[in-house]
Amino acid sequence: MSDPRLDKLARVLVSYSTAVKPGELVRISGSTIAQPLVVAIYRAVIQAGGHPHVRLVPDECAEIKLDLAAEEQLLYEDPLELEAVERCNVSIGIWAQDNTKALSGTDPKRQAMVSQGRKSYVNRFLQRASEGSLRWTGTQFPCHSSAQDAQMSLAAYERFVYAAGKLDLDDPAAEWRRISERQQRVVDHLNRVREVRFTTPKGTDLTVGVEGRTWINCDGHENFPDGEVFTGPIEDATQGVVYYSFPAVHGGRECDGIRLEFRDGRVVDASAERGEEFLIAMLDQDEGARVLGEIALGTNYSVQEYTKNTLFDEKIGGTFHAAVGAAYPETGGKNESGLHWDMVCDLRTGGRILADGKEISVNGRFVDDAWPQG
Repeated sequence: MSDPRLDKLARVLVSYSTAVKPGELVRISGSTIAQPLVVAIYRAVIQAGGHPHVRLVPDECAEIKLDLAAEEQLLYEDPLELEAVERCNVSIGIWAQDNTKALSGTDPKRQAMVSQGRKSYVNRFLQRASEGSLRWTGTQFPCHSSAQDAQMSLAAYERFVYAAGKLDLDDPAAEWRRISERQQRVVDHLNRVREVRFTTPKGTDLTVGVEGRTWINCDGHENFPDGEVFTGPIEDATQGVVYYSFPAVHGGRECDGIRLEFRDGRVVDASAERGEEFLIAMLDQDEGARVLGEIALGTNYSVQEYTKNTLFDEKIGGTFHAAVGAAYPETGGKNESGLHWDMVCDLRTGGRILADGKEISVNGRFVDDAWPQG
């Protein structure tokens, strides 16, 4: 018997997040562990009149490739993957792993090669998404490994995941439309500013130039759950230092105590208390990896706990996150890279956000009551 909450999530993803139309080709991809949600989404796509195409990959495949592949195989650009991103109208990705630490012992230089092999795919995906010819969303299937990372039981983690997506309400889509209205007020304001500055008592003092860039309202379409506003910073206009509050997870690896120093848009000094070798390898993989591709404010006050899952952690109400690497073209960002790595900084204990020198957030709360407040 299927979990009715999965069926509800699937309906929201298909009808609200991606708005699948009759006759559209919908790619559904994820790990084999996510099969129950894949089946629920497949059913919802059929009911919407779409044509579902399923791609399920066992977690072990990534481990085998990183362990055994020659360099040519690691760098290989799969033409079938490129064809899929060219032909599908909608892409729905599901994140779930049997073991989130399975790749922790992998040579980071080999992981960087895999990122480079996917660069053309990532660039084309982002380009089609920015043009509006490809609609996409990604979500988390609640599983034991993610619950363990969050230090929760599976039942508690399921409640956390579904509450973050407002699936505990009778009409989640209606609530996301209400959230969208509040977030749009933030977007409208930030679209008029030249620079945004972030400070924390722990030493973060980061200024990003955003003049002429477009801020995006993330209201449950591209990510689910959602709750952020973001843009692509001017490539040579990031200055200062950021100390990230939480461990940053990427490619099955975890770094903690990350400090990045930016000068004229580039990371000129990087360190980590744990995982520094991996951090440096990722930043050195290509020319764009040391440049910010995204700056964002977390606005989902239903998410307050750090869970070692970027989908949720970057949405925590009262935080900001910055991604080194590829920019989203719809923001006007031009940076290209095989990397896109989000790292989260907490503002809830003394942090401030200033837009053109004026405070818009103090201690993780917006000063304008009409903006998201939880």
